[in-house]
Formats: sequence, C-alpha cells, structure tokens
Amino acid sequence: MKKAATRRLLAPVAGRVLALADVQDPVFATATMGPGFSIQPTDGRVVAPVSGRVTVVTTTKHAVGLVTASGLEVLVHMGIDTVELNGAPFVCHVQVGDTVQAGEVLAEMDLAALQRAQKLATVIVVVTNGQTVLDDLIVAATDQMVTAKTAVATAVLAVTPVPGAQAVTSTTAASDVELESEFESESESGSKSKAKSKSKPKSKPNSTSKYAALATAIVTNVGGPGNINSVIHCITRLRFYLKDEHRAQDAVIANLDGVIDVAKAGGQYQVVIGPAVNEVFDAVMVQLGPAFADMTAGTPTAATTQAAGAPTETDAPTGWLPRLRHGMSQVIGVMTAAMIPVIGILAGSGILKGILAALTGFHVLTVTSGTYMVLNAVADATFYFLPVVLGFTAAKKLGSDPIVLAIVGAILIYPSLMTAAGHATTAQITFFGVPTHLMSYAASVFPMIVAAWLGVSVERGLKRVIPLYLRSVFVPILEALILSVIVLVVIGPLITMISKGLASGILAIYNFSPALSGLVIGGLYQTMVIFGLHWGIIPIVINDIATNGHSYLNAILSITMVAQGGAVLAVFLKSKNRPLKEISLAAAISAFCGVTEPALYGVNLKYKRVFVVASIASGLGGLLTGLLHVNNYALSGSLIGFPAFITPGVGIGPNFYGYLISHYGTLLIATTLVYLFGFSDKMLPAPSATAK
Repeated sequence: MKKAATRRLLAPVAGRVLALADVQDPVFATATMGPGFSIQPTDGRVVAPVSGRVTVVTTTKHAVGLVTASGLEVLVHMGIDTVELNGAPFVCHVQVGDTVQAGEVLAEMDLAALQRAQKLATVIVVVTNGQTVLDDLIVAATDQMVTAKTAVATAVLAVTPVPGAQAVTSTTAASDVELESEFESESESGSKSKAKSKSKPKSKPNSTSKYAALATAIVTNVGGPGNINSVIHCITRLRFYLKDEHRAQDAVIANLDGVIDVAKAGGQYQVVIGPAVNEVFDAVMVQLGPAFADMTAGTPTAATTQAAGAPTETDAPTGWLPRLRHGMSQVIGVMTAAMIPVIGILAGSGILKGILAALTGFHVLTVTSGTYMVLNAVADATFYFLPVVLGFTAAKKLGSDPIVLAIVGAILIYPSLMTAAGHATTAQITFFGVPTHLMSYAASVFPMIVAAWLGVSVERGLKRVIPLYLRSVFVPILEALILSVIVLVVIGPLITMISKGLASGILAIYNFSPALSGLVIGGLYQTMVIFGLHWGIIPIVINDIATNGHSYLNAILSITMVAQGGAVLAVFLKSKNRPLKEISLAAAISAFCGVTEPALYGVNLKYKRVFVVASIASGLGGLLTGLLHVNNYALSGSLIGFPAFITPGVGIGPNFYGYLISHYGTLLIATTLVYLFGFSDKMLPAPSATAK
C-alpha cells in the first residue's frame, strides 16, 4: 500500500506564526483560498516557502504564486488589503517563469510604509489546490516566533498522484535539498511544463458562462453599468470604482451565492469572491461590454492595475455635508449589521413585553407575582444585556476581539455601576480624579459600536508593546480596561451632556407650543434613540408622572413607536420578498408593543428612505398629538399601552379619543406614506438562481 508523501513549508518571513483562522480577511480566514498559515512579520524580507516555479506575480507586487514539482500550488500573499497601495511598499525579485529554491528571496516589504498606510503586514501562505492534492496540512508552530526559512507546516500529499507530477513515496518531510533536486530532475525529464500547467489557468472566454448569472447580479446591484467608473481585481476580490456607492445594495450582494462578503476601502467597492475571482471578473467584463474592456487596453494586466476612467479626487465625497452623510451611512451600516443576528429575538421579546403590559394593565397579572417575574426576565433579558451581545456581533463585523468586547458590554451594565447611575447622588463619580457621569447602558447600541471600532486599534497597539509570552493574559484585560474607560469617562458623559442639552431645548419648545414640540420631538426622537441621546428625555417623563401623575411628553414619544411600526408594516404589505415580510411583520408587532429596535435596525435603517419617511410621519403625528393635548398617565405607550391614556377618575373621555385619533392617525399616515413613497421591491434584486 502506497504511503502518503509529506512536504515541508518554510516560514516566508520572520515573525509570529498565526493560524489561518486568525487572519483578518474573510477569504483567507475561512480557508476559501485553501489551507495554510500566516505570519505577523517582524522583518520585510520574504522568501520562498517551497521550491518551485513562479506562476503569478501581481502587478501590485503583493502576491507571488509558486507551483512545486509535486503539484502543490502555493500562494504567498503580503499584507491585508494592500492592492490599493499599487505596489508602493513592495519590491519583487522574481518574475513569472523563474525557478526558485526554498528560502530564496521573493520580495521585500516596507513595513513602515504599510504601518503609515494603516495596513496589516500579515504574510499569508496557502495551498490553493489543497482540496485536490492534500490529505492534510499540519501547522506545528502556531503562535510562536520563528525566523525565515524555519519549517512551520507539513503538507501531507494525497496518495493518488497529481496528474503531471512525479510520483513520490517518501513518508518523511523532505529537506530543502530534496525539494530542489526533485524539481530539477522533473524539469530535466521534460515535466517542467506539466508542473507549470498545474497553476490556476487564466479563465477562457467560454469559462464565463457558469458565472454569467452571478456577474449579472453583481453588476445590477452595484447600480448597473452606468454607476461603474471601472473595475479591477486582485487575488480574491472584484474592486469596483463606483460613481455613487450609496446605490450599491450591500446586503443583497453579500448574500449572492458565490460572494463571500462586501468591503469598502480606499475608494473601492470590494466584492470578495475567493479563488473564482478570475472567472467572475471575466464574466463581469462580458456584462459590461467592449467599452470597459477597451479601458484596460495597454495596461500591464487588467487583473491588478487600475483601469482608465477610475475615479479621481473629484469622484470622492467633497464638502462637509457629503462627507458627514457618508460617515453617518457607514455608522448606521455597522449598527444594522451588528444588530441583524439578534433582530428575531428582539422582536419576539418586544411582543412578549407587550403581552405582559396588557396582562398587567387588565390586572390579570401583578408585577410581584412569580409568573410575571419569570416572563418579564425572558422578555427583558435581551434588552438588558444587549451591550454584551452587541459587543460580540459588532466586534466580529469590525475585526476586533468578540470576547473582549462582550466583556466590555458586561462592564457597562455591571450591577453596582447601573445602581449608581440610577441615583442622582451617586451618578457623579471620579475615576482617578477625572469627573465622570454614569448613565444606564442597558439596551444601548451606539456606545458599543464605538467601542468595537476602537477595539481594532487598541488591540493592535497593545500587541506592539507587550511581549508575546505575556499577551494571552495582559492584552485582553488591558483592552477591556481601556475600552471601558473610554466609554465610561468619554463617550457616556458626552452623550449625557448632549442629551441633557437636547432635553432642555425640547422642554423649552414644549412650554412655548405643544404642537411645535410634537412636530420636533416626533420627527427626531427615534434618531436620538439610535445614538443614545434620548436618555436626557426619559427622566423628564418619569419626573412628570411621579410629580404630576401624567406626561404630555410621553404621549408624543408613544407616537414615534407607532410611526416606526406603521412604516415596517407598509414594508410587510408591499414587499413580495418572503424573508423580509416575515421580519417586517414581527418588527411591526413589536413596535406596536412599545419596542422599536427590531423595526429600526432590522428594516427601517437598512432601507434608509423607509426611516426618513417614517420620521416625517412621526413628526406629523406628534404635531397632531400636541394640537389635541393628548396626555399619558403611565410609563407605557404605543398601541398596546392604550390603558395609559384613560384619564384616572374620569375613564374613557376626550383624552382617550385624542389618543385614538393621534395614534391611529399616525399609523395610517406612516403606513400610507411608506407604502407609496418609502419602499419598493425595486430596492431588492429580482429573484435569481444566484441568490442564496
């Protein structure tokens, strides 16, 4: 019985060896390109991990492909998302067709230049045809410091010989000398060209047919040919230069079968494909037609060089308003992406909270009963611990450590801090002499998004200064400490200061004109919720009810919930997309029960026009509420909270009728406006075989 042969892969650069799963790139981390390993370099000199022939040298000089005599196709990829640097930090010492020996210099990286460009210098080694030629790839030196040319991985070749490759029977790892002689002997026997043929061939025109549907879907959802200035590709990604990135349907493209993810960097709209990127690129070029193909004529290679017509500085957002809109769009995009995994349970929890409110309102349950306490814990836990969950999901989205960010979320809602934040006498504390105002972070979203965003840089900085043998203990706890302090000492007080200012302004407007305040509060309140700025208004409502027994302000806040629910209800009624209809209906019911997060983050913000139209309807509803002087008598609202609008001692009377007119009028306005102007299935792709 023939035993499997093994081959060693050397470290291409000095540094710390990382498992492929730790690479901050979805294509490599998920082994889509093949099995392998990575190294966080301490030196810029890159050597060949195996002996073989050079089959690929990208024009941007960030990747070199090799094929060995035994048929291994090995890719050495330098840096993460470095193609946009156009080769500046790299110097290649080989070209396609060269024969190299294991340990021979392939290229040099300018690590300082990569750092200035804020790019990770991670060097990745993958066997791109591993599925066909390998039984296993064993990485023995994970999380260790190594020097270049150190053997760090063993490739276990499949027993069945690769066509065109010399049969091997050695059961031990070949030395570098053996690898060199193996390649030379095969070259002399005339198999050299066969080894070369094992490299991934450039796709032929007829190879695009199976990718035509995917190419059509991608081109359509980036805004069509008219929205594309140019397109290039690297080893894993299609890189579009778009006239207007806002026209691209990120979620739709990311969910196409054959697409791994969508990323935006350096003015490029990047569609992550993986190994089939060459074929998909060719299919896209067929879709775009001869005009785009002509734009690449005369360039070294259309695969890696920016084509003519690529955007200039004038195509990037200019002026403070477009830049602000672009930044806000990115923030909201991260928020919605981080919330998507928990939208379903948020909606269910919101509905359960509404049912409990109804049961207690009709005195079926009391808040002190065991049944109520258990059901309330089930309904409320997701919201109370939302910072923990969001820390995890946002970190995964942004590339920081999910466990550390979950701990940061737990710190923000730690019982003693939450208790202190609930009392005016203890909410003001000092942290190492710095005055700090504590606030409640339960159910908050924005602070955790900021923490996850900062986490990437904080973790990277800590790893630069903390020795390797101390990192596993000190990096996580120091990162959690730094991020928690930033949120508690900087972000929290800033939100508190802004929200108090807004609350004072809103109160002044209300005292001046209830109708005008209804218009302003109704139109802006849910935007304040998104950024956590609504906390300045809640104490006013609580104080009103505690001292006066009622709150006109809470009646207006109730309207905003109905408007968001009506908006998402319109999406449910109009859309023919089944998954969207399901989440929209659940989110609408949740909003009518007083919980708007599923509607906000699951649908309305995702399709921004829906949120804008809903906010307009909410403003009109608030205006109507102010004109009718609708009052609220309990910390409850939306449609499920109708008992809170029955005047104590009077019963159903003018105030309750005002509630019915304002709330159901807002529901009608929001649903109608969004149905007619706010949403269309044209925002979604037509059903196709490429959709997952």
